[in-house]
Amino acid sequence: MASSYDNMNDLVADLYPYFRVYKDGRVERFDDKSDSIGFSYVPPSLDDPQTDVSSKDVTISPYVSARLYLPKNTTANITQKLPILVYYHGGGLVSGSAFSLLHHRYLNVLVSKSNVVAISVEYRLAPEHDVPMIYEDCWTALQWVAAHVHVDDEKSTIVNKDPWLTDHGDFEKLSIVGDSAGGNIVYNMAMRAGKEGGINENVTINGSILAFPYLLIPIENVEQCVSYKIWMATAPTSEADINSPMINPLAEKAPSLSGLGCSRLLLCIGEKDEYIPREIGIRFVEGVKNSGWKGDLEFIEIENEGHCFQMTNINTEKSRDLIKRFASFIQST
Repeated sequence: MASSYDNMNDLVADLYPYFRVYKDGRVERFDDKSDSIGFSYVPPSLDDPQTDVSSKDVTISPYVSARLYLPKNTTANITQKLPILVYYHGGGLVSGSAFSLLHHRYLNVLVSKSNVVAISVEYRLAPEHDVPMIYEDCWTALQWVAAHVHVDDEKSTIVNKDPWLTDHGDFEKLSIVGDSAGGNIVYNMAMRAGKEGGINENVTINGSILAFPYLLIPIENVEQCVSYKIWMATAPTSEADINSPMINPLAEKAPSLSGLGCSRLLLCIGEKDEYIPREIGIRFVEGVKNSGWKGDLEFIEIENEGHCFQMTNINTEKSRDLIKRFASFIQST
């Protein structure tokens, strides 16, 4: 595929077929030019025909928005409180959207099976924005969700409360979930929540699901992985190596995993993951176990499956089984 820019000598980073960065700051994303992986925009729906899940879009801050999801048969009974799920989409921190066909379709199914109120977060992307800014966007979304617990507090400063959360959300059952780069974000959010004692003074994270998480740990030939190359092209200069705590939870300067700020954690990897080698997930699990973390850990390895297969092939038996496993974890949190 030819570049839309003529002078290839102006390239700073060439990660085709994912993206290219030019000296003038322009970023060329190739997923924007094809619907083959489902990154095209789709609108929300008040009644998805396949799942009966309703969705709508909200603005959280000048830089952060989200798509909210509500399952069937909740609007008639505001006394019914449902677990809350905050979801972070994947895409290597450089692509993807909460408003894409891929993630919208997946959230409809996950919400239907889990029977939760869900918030799918739209955050800014690298390399136009520094990775720490992405984490700040995602923390802002978590704080916005948690602030709804103050519905009777006259001192509350939140002005854009949403009735789906105030009427139906059970703030004692809040989980954060992410696939791929979203799994990286979940890890970083859980670590921050542990450091700060929760999202706010009244709301903590109960469960965290890291599905095929975008993490890097020094293993043989890791430099050949696309995920490694993307990180080296997008990380802040001071963090552009595999020993950054942002990407490597076992790095020497990373905080102890004993500080994970959730009571339950589920890690899922694929035996044939082409982006994140399975050994990285296994070593992360070992790191959690050896850290002294007091929570409950579940680990799933899916045989003969690749990266985030349950999203791209949502109707296969293995995909349905994995989504049911996620739903069971969320409901039991």
